Amino acid sequence: MTRWLDPEEQRSWRALILGMTLLLDRLDADLRSTHGLSLTEYEILVRLSEEPDHRMRMAQLADSVAHSRSRLTHTVARLEKAGVVVRCESPDDRRGVLASLTEQGYALLEVAAHTHVEGVRQHLVDLATREDFATLGRVMNAVTDDLIGAHPAMELRH
Repeated sequence: MTRWLDPEEQRSWRALILGMTLLLDRLDADLRSTHGLSLTEYEILVRLSEEPDHRMRMAQLADSVAHSRSRLTHTVARLEKAGVVVRCESPDDRRGVLASLTEQGYALLEVAAHTHVEGVRQHLVDLATREDFATLGRVMNAVTDDLIGAHPAMELRH
């Protein structure tokens, strides 16, 4: 039997969908217009910057940004063409491929981060109380944990 959303739940659900769509579109547009970088590309650079030696196995990188491996391969190829990422064989097993952030990529990330964080703050963080924002984080962590639990092959970090 379907447990339909009540009117308040429906309003909240629709607000979440519309708000997230508009927010992600705005953050993406700001990065593209200012730095020629999509939000997806930015997230890839962030993930690489957080790793030792600024490199990561492609499969692990795909999981960390919740992309299919083929989609990630195409995106990393664009970043590689731009000179901000390089790919190479893994020295550990030669079967794996590593993506590495170049110095040019790190420099791009440093300037793009300002644009991104200001957008996140202006269009989300500063619109909520600290308590509401903390609650949002807890709810989204629960959603992430539930969905990862339903798909054990995914190894997202959060």
